[in-house]
Amino acid sequence: MFTGIIETVGIISRISRVDGGAQLEIYAPDFGRDMAIGDSVAVDGACLTIAAFSRGSFVADVSLETLDRTTMSLLHAQDKVNLERAMRMSDRLGGHMVSGHVDAVGTFLQRHTSGNSTVYQFELPDYLVEYLIEKGSLSINGISLTIARVKKNMIACAVIPHTETSTTLGTLHVGDRVNVEIDMIAKYVRRFTTDFVETTGDFDDYETNESGNRLGNKLRDFLEG
Repeated sequence: MFTGIIETVGIISRISRVDGGAQLEIYAPDFGRDMAIGDSVAVDGACLTIAAFSRGSFVADVSLETLDRTTMSLLHAQDKVNLERAMRMSDRLGGHMVSGHVDAVGTFLQRHTSGNSTVYQFELPDYLVEYLIEKGSLSINGISLTIARVKKNMIACAVIPHTETSTTLGTLHVGDRVNVEIDMIAKYVRRFTTDFVETTGDFDDYETNESGNRLGNKLRDFLEG
């Protein structure tokens, strides 16, 4: 698990295709001195496992699934990436719960200054819209952002100067592809409510009668199987 609070920015020193996927070498000399082989690290929001260490760098394997569902296949040597170690249970949760399992790839549309912040706009796949709410959270390239506006399949996020300068957000160009992870709680709530409606039928027959609240009865029956 991660928080979406980026610790540092690393540089891709090598990316190579291997059987069954790819291998990344990331130069980040001041990052994760307490990490060990087998530890998890979020690279632009994708959870990877450390396979080896080199001088000031670490190596991580990338599966075909990750290459297919993230922007990892678009990376080149010298590209910068956002890095975060897995959180400890005793850590402060400064962002939101991030699993490092990227849901989709979106597109950076534009940015503009608004007061002391910069508003970033992104386009997301249509099927993610039902998980988006204003003031809700999502992860873009591993960065925990708060949604300021939602319009169809486009979102706007207000970014403070610290986040902009300590991540790769400021280096994005219009049209760049970004990794998107929807808030985990939103996904579970959506799944629960979908299953509930499919199990109980139409909401129109929920009313209070002599035997009690039918919504309460159906919800109890659903939870009890």
